[in-house]
Amino acid sequence: MGKLQNEEIDNLFQAILSLENVDECYRFFGDLCTEKEIIDMSQRFEVASLLRRKMNYVEISKKTGASTTTVSRVNKCLTYGNDGYLLAFERLGK
Repeated sequence: MGKLQNEEIDNLFQAILSLENVDECYRFFGDLCTEKEIIDMSQRFEVASLLRRKMNYVEISKKTGASTTTVSRVNKCLTYGNDGYLLAFERLGK
């Protein structure tokens, strides 16, 4: 995380951690992000899920609408990233 970590981002993450349910997440992220930003994040999460199921890039692109470049970036995070996707999938039982 290094360069990314600072007090402002810590405060944002603490606010996210304070949310108690999906409705509160919709409310908070609806104020914080544009609709496109939320859709893009959810798309990346779905791409990661499909990559874990060994689906190929073209199939994932067709299913999600994500570009193959996005699929490749998400795959790079799954392979060389901070294991954030894996942690979330584990916690969600996926």
